Amino acid sequence: MPDPHWLVWAREIQAIAQTGLAFSKDPYDLDRFAALRRLAARIMAEHSSADSARIESLFDAETGYATPKLGVRGAVFDAAGRILMVREVVDGDRWTLPGGWADINQTPAQSVVREVFEESGYRVRAVKLAAVWDRARQAQPPMAFSVARMFFICVLEGGAPATSLETSEVGWFAEAAIPDDLSVRRTSAHHISRMFAHWRDPGMATEFD
Repeated sequence: MPDPHWLVWAREIQAIAQTGLAFSKDPYDLDRFAALRRLAARIMAEHSSADSARIESLFDAETGYATPKLGVRGAVFDAAGRILMVREVVDGDRWTLPGGWADINQTPAQSVVREVFEESGYRVRAVKLAAVWDRARQAQPPMAFSVARMFFICVLEGGAPATSLETSEVGWFAEAAIPDDLSVRRTSAHHISRMFAHWRDPGMATEFD
């Protein structure tokens, strides 16, 4: 189900305001763009449980031309064909594919390798870009910012299971035994199913929307 119209419109208003604040030189226009940013924050606060001031502070931190945020997720498989998953502390200890935000000065592939190691203790190598999905089109809970996620198939190269500040458990799961308590804000059952499909058929084309 796509994001509600009010969220799509509020994000668009925020993007216009952010870009305008970055490039406009006229002080009156700058005031208008700042007002638009506050309006976007109020719209989001009105339709959610979030505090308007907190949303404004999040928007204030965004500068420059407005673009989608980029996340990465790693689908790591062992010799038995099981997929690696971790419990993320920040989302009620629910299970997800390891991953997070892509970092500055790292390629997306380098970012996913780093995230997998930091969250699970395993060293991996990214071998295939399986999917690039817009978060809003993947039936996931609404979010203030536009997000694109890159899903990589990874091969296991070493390491040992280890939790972190972000994770409380590390596990390997067969396709028929995926946990029910998924962190759907990060990884859905559909995502996992498609990763198994790409692992079984390495020649499958990258998916995108």
